[in-house]
Amino acid sequence: MKNLSLEYEKYALKNGLEVILYPDTSLPIAVVNLWYNVGSSRDPKNKTGLAHLFEHMMFQGSKHVKKGEHFKFIQDSGGTLNASTSFDVTNYFEKIPSGFLETALWLESDRMGFFIEALTDETLANQIDVVKNERLERYDNQPYGLTWEKVFGLLYETGHPYHAPTIGFMNDILSYNQKDVGEFFSTYYQPRNASIVIAGDFEVGQAKDLVEKYFSGISSSKNVSQLKTDDNDLLESKSEIVFDAVSLEKILLVWKTEKIFNENNFSLDILSDILTGSKNGRLYNKLVLQLELAMQVSAFQFSGKYGGFFCVTVTAKPGKSLDEIKKIILTELDILFQHDITSEELTRSKNGIKAHFIYGMQSLDSVANQLNHYNYYLGEPNSFSIELGLYEKVEKASVKQCAAYFAKPHIDLRFVPKEKRGNS
Repeated sequence: MKNLSLEYEKYALKNGLEVILYPDTSLPIAVVNLWYNVGSSRDPKNKTGLAHLFEHMMFQGSKHVKKGEHFKFIQDSGGTLNASTSFDVTNYFEKIPSGFLETALWLESDRMGFFIEALTDETLANQIDVVKNERLERYDNQPYGLTWEKVFGLLYETGHPYHAPTIGFMNDILSYNQKDVGEFFSTYYQPRNASIVIAGDFEVGQAKDLVEKYFSGISSSKNVSQLKTDDNDLLESKSEIVFDAVSLEKILLVWKTEKIFNENNFSLDILSDILTGSKNGRLYNKLVLQLELAMQVSAFQFSGKYGGFFCVTVTAKPGKSLDEIKKIILTELDILFQHDITSEELTRSKNGIKAHFIYGMQSLDSVANQLNHYNYYLGEPNSFSIELGLYEKVEKASVKQCAAYFAKPHIDLRFVPKEKRGNS
């Protein structure tokens, strides 16, 4: 197996900020990738979506950067920028010509250190309205838009870090105030709760000087406690039908599995690929090609810091029965676990995963994000070979052992056209 080890340097400032430097002079570009250890799992009670709000708020200006200028400075330099919020983390990233690295670091430091000083009621109200409209457009008024909100709500009990959707519930979104925002920011947006990756064309000594210049003066005032939570098994299977503005019926079957980087997850990843990763996938071949019951079939393994699950999703062809589709899914899983997968299936899946993995490393953005990803979950940024090695270790027997997850209670979630409500 190709050695995917990268040469990097990791250190911490006195205020706790973790810094990861990865020089790569192959192109005259640099990437700044900043992770805060705060996702929707940290949303306060009755304030769901607050972590996601910050993904928007942090672009609304800080003490020395006016509203809209963060975008302007980066885009005028020829760079790009974005942000994302997950259950576990919020990250912000810029890709710029290497000569503008200092600009990107200054912008990130100013909002880390001086965001609150620029916060106004008007800005907050404006971004609440933006998030409200995002919620309406992407969730409430989008066909199948409530899919993952429903899945996580059924899978995890109230109080679990993954119970509520990352965007938040509408009543909570409309209730945010300056006190909520201020307390959340002072708790989580501090150096000791963050890690920054600088990757690309830069001189290490100069980058260290810039990090020191812009970030060392920002204080870390609070300790961030670890979340303590139990991810209990489902006691019984749960079913729900959502009558929605959809034209095609859809079914999702979901089983609880493991938290991130559990070795079984790599067997489950390969299982998902064997089921639906290509036209040769067992479920795809059966439901789409042979029986012509489905328009679309997919399977995947999700895992985070506080839980994981395996999901099979099928969109039915018009007039086809979701009950019949579910029966075939369960039958095909049973056949697979009783009779094993083939060597050809295992080899094809491993090769596909390896190719995708290595292809992703051709992008500096992806490498920078993965360094932060590994640092957050494993404490070791250079874990590329470790992860790929865990896929290499998967054998037919380890895939077969995953049968234990599918013997447990599961979620059965269905989306059905509204006009069929009276027929159910």
